[in-house]
Order: sequence, then structure tokens, then C-alpha cells
Amino acid sequence: MMSIRSFSTTIVATARKSVPPATLVMANMLKDPSVKYKAFKGVDLPNRQWPNKQITRAPRWLNTDLRDGNQSLPDPMSISQKKEFFHKLVDMGFKEIEVAFPSASQTDFDFTRYAVENAPDDVMIQVLTQSREHLVRRTVESVKGAKKACIHTYLATSNVFRDVVFNMSKEEAIAKAVETTKLVRSLTKDDHAMQETEWTYEFSPECFSDTPTDFAVEICEAVKAAWEPTVEQPIIFNLPATVEVAGPNVYADQIEYFCNNISEREKCIISVHPHNDRGCSVAAAELGLLAGADRVEGCLFGSGERTGNVDLVTVALNMYTHGVSPNLDFSNIEEIIEIAERCTKIHVHPRAPYGGSLVVCAFSGSHQDAIKKGFSKHEKSNDGEWRIPYLPLDPKDIGRSYEAVIRVNSQSGKGGAAWVILRSLGLDLPRGMQVAFSSAVQSHADSLGRELKTEEITELCQSLYFSSSPISLKDFEITKKRDSNDREVFVILNNGGSKDTIAGVGNGPISAFVDAINSKFGSNFEVLNYTEHSLGKDSQSKAATYVELSYKDVSGNKVSRWGCGINPDVSQASFEAILSVLNKAIEAGEIVV
Repeated sequence: MMSIRSFSTTIVATARKSVPPATLVMANMLKDPSVKYKAFKGVDLPNRQWPNKQITRAPRWLNTDLRDGNQSLPDPMSISQKKEFFHKLVDMGFKEIEVAFPSASQTDFDFTRYAVENAPDDVMIQVLTQSREHLVRRTVESVKGAKKACIHTYLATSNVFRDVVFNMSKEEAIAKAVETTKLVRSLTKDDHAMQETEWTYEFSPECFSDTPTDFAVEICEAVKAAWEPTVEQPIIFNLPATVEVAGPNVYADQIEYFCNNISEREKCIISVHPHNDRGCSVAAAELGLLAGADRVEGCLFGSGERTGNVDLVTVALNMYTHGVSPNLDFSNIEEIIEIAERCTKIHVHPRAPYGGSLVVCAFSGSHQDAIKKGFSKHEKSNDGEWRIPYLPLDPKDIGRSYEAVIRVNSQSGKGGAAWVILRSLGLDLPRGMQVAFSSAVQSHADSLGRELKTEEITELCQSLYFSSSPISLKDFEITKKRDSNDREVFVILNNGGSKDTIAGVGNGPISAFVDAINSKFGSNFEVLNYTEHSLGKDSQSKAATYVELSYKDVSGNKVSRWGCGINPDVSQASFEAILSVLNKAIEAGEIVV
């Protein structure tokens, strides 16, 4: 046998073992990235106001899944899929939908015509075109007869695009944008044959986030002068983070600078269109709204080029969980996900905010316990306010069930398994029983090497705490002893194929029943814990009882077990719980009868 001294020496020797520091190889990355990449210089805005503001109302939404999202799909949507997607967007409440690049193909043109002919009167159909005359004419033709239509043109304005891609001066860029705007105007609101349509014009200084902000204002001023908007029919200036090049705070500064410096602000709708290259598109959209933007363009679940457009689901439900209605309906988010995944052939990530399959699920024991306690308090509260730990949104608001909230594996604690039993069987296990059951659940999950399903957890609970074999209750009578306050029970048991009649005395029905069992089977049971609750709120509800008994097994070791009983009669439920402990002890060989 190892002595305490030698054991201590072994531990010390093991503790002294040294592991060399890891070497940072940097096989491809530069040790000094500043020689290749330069920090982005934002706009000078010392008196910025957006950090002091809050989002208090929903913006205008422009969904571009059918255009920006679709053009980035490895396998673009079919016409039938586009139609289904379009109608789902309408059902969700989108009033502005960018449907296509109609001059790109006959397929896009034909779908635009479908959208025009099938859009509700209050839904504006938006189409995108390059700044070329024949493409503009084809684009305007595609929306002829629409109740409400928006022609969207764009021109890259960043220095790198003007200098490297287009070899175009600032003056030439302004002239091109003005020329295109005048052409669109002549074909739409100035054409008497096109007056049945309510025309809107949108101009995007593409790569706005990488464009000198004063130049973005300058080119938009020229476009505005060419279009001549009114307060009633404003122009839309879309200020995209075509490629996200800086933090969302920098983007917000750029938006606020633009809003402060564009003239006739009341005649302009400022739209943000953030991409997610740096993972900040949602923050950029939200800070852009604080900075003065009126409109958000994006896709469901962040579809779009490269890392995607801003996820409109996240932006909208972020508002919703702060008490601001987004005026969009996500009541059945599973149906929205199903359509989006089937049409785009891209799965929504299981950790995607709100839409992911795991976002309302807790595996951690401490998280599960907090959620369970939160629900318990919420059900007793009458103020309606949602205050559940780890759940910023009530899953039911988006059509999900509470059963999916807590998932149980070998890492889960007592709260997780107890939650499942509460939801599936209506049993509110007492704390001590939760601990015992959790241990059994973890062992079972370990043996399977996976998460346990609700049915498996329920079956495990029933097998551990509900047992009516070999001994079950046939009948009983409880009487008060004449010479004391004690109770006496007379019990008939089914024991295998025979009947046993037993009797016991105690200070109450439970202690009397235990006395009867001990007298008959020599089980030396002692009641450690007892609790009960109703399984309903009316007079016909059943009672659930939980009993923990301690006893000595055949080897003389003191052990304890829990049992559960359910019956309209609380005494019978208690007796059945005690018999369940007896049966499980017999099954385990702890008691011999």
C-alpha cells in the first residue's frame, strides 16, 4: 500500500513536469500586417449625436432576397421558387421588395412582370439597373403598369473604383450619375403615358463606406437636383457598406455626416445597406438608424454576396425584444426558414440569431436551472413582462415551443431534466429528487454518447420512480385510533399472484403505511422527504406525491430512494410512491421479501 508520504511525493513530481511554450509559426500570415493593410480613417465628427439616441420606431424595410440574395446563390432560384418567396415576403409585411435585375435576362424580366401583376397595391416593386441607356430603358419597361415602382441606379464612387476600375474623375462620375437620373426621369415621372404609376427613384453611391463622405454628399446633391424630389415623393439615397471596411461606429459617423450635410433632408429617404464582411452588419444597420437613416435594405437570414447582406430577421427581432414593433410578422419562423432554405439551398446556421435551431436551447446545467426558475416565477406573475434568464425572446412569439428550450446531455444539470419532466408529465420534482434524477440522466447520456430525447428522459423517469410490480395497492382504509390522535391503516396488497393484508399505526396516513410495510417486509423504511402538488387547478385534478425513503440494504449499508405516485386521492398517491420505492429496492436486490 502506498504511504501518504510517497503519494505526496508522486503528486509533487507530476506537478513539476514542464510543457514547452507553443511556437507561433505564422506560416502564411504576416507578423506585421501593417505593411500590407492600413487602418481605415473615418470621418471627423467630434459632435456626433447617434450614441445618445435610441431606436423607437420601425424603419422602412427593403427586402432584396430576390435580387441581391439570388444573384449570390450558387444555384439561383427557379421562377416558381421566386414566386413562392415573393408571396411569403408579402405575407410577412414587406412593403418594398427589390425583385430583379430585369435587364440582365429574359427570366428576370418575366419575373418582374409577374411581381408587377401580382403585388398588392401598397407594395412597391423595386428593380436595379446599371447606368447604361439601353439597360435603363429595358428596366423601366419591366415595371410598366405597376401601382408603385422604384428604379434603382448605382455608380461606384470610392477612390479605388474610380481610379482602378473605371479610370473616372469625380466630375465624370457626377456627370454620369446626373445623366442616368435625367434619363430615368424622362422615362417615368415626366412621361405622361406612365402616370398611372407612383414612381420612386433610388440612387446608390456604391462603396459608400469606402468613399470620401464629402464626395458622397456632392454626387447625391447633383442627383437630387436632377430628379427634383418633393416631401411627398422623396428620393432614396442608399448608402451601402458594399464591402464592410471599418467598425459599425465608423459607418454610423458616415451616415450622420451625410444626413447633416445633404440639403433638403426632408425630401430624402436615407437607406442603409450593410454587408457583413467584418461580421458587424447588424450593428452597422442599427447604429445607422441611430445616426439618422430611415430605411434598411437586406435579406432574410443574411443571404447575399460573400458574407451576406444584413440579416433583416435579426434587426427586426432585436427591435421587437426592445418593445418596438418591426411591422413584420415572424409568428411562424419555422415556415419562413423552411421556404428560405428550400428556395436558396442554403441552411440557416443552427446558431443564427432567432432563426437558428439551437438559439432557444440550453444544454448547460446552470443555464437550465436559471431558465426553469425564471419560468416558475413568470407563471406566477401578472404583469406580462418577459424576464427569463438566457431567453431574450419568448419562443412562442415566433411559433416555437417551450419543449425545445432545454436540451439534455451528459453536461446538463438537475434543472434540465427536471424541466423536461415538468413540461412532459407536469411533475415538479422536488430539489432532492432533481439531483438524484439528474445523476441517472447523465449516466444514461454518457452510456449513449449523445443528447437524450424528451421521450427517453420521460421513460427513464417513469422506470425509476413509478413501479407497481411485484407489489401493488389493491385497497386501503384509514381510521383514527380512539385513544390517541394516531392513524391506523388497513391495506390489501397484490403481491405477485397472492393478496396480502397488512396494518400499521402512525401519526398520519403515511407513517402508518410505512409502519405496515416495515412490519410485513422487514424493510426498515424511514421517511426522509415528502412533498405533493396538484396536477391541475380544478377539484377533479390528480395529486402528485414524491416520497424519499431511507433504509438499510442486505449488506447493512444505508441507502435512499425516491418514489412517485399519481392519483386523485392524495393518500393513495402517497402509498403508491412508497410501494414504488419498495419495488425498485426489491428489483435492485437491496431488500429481500
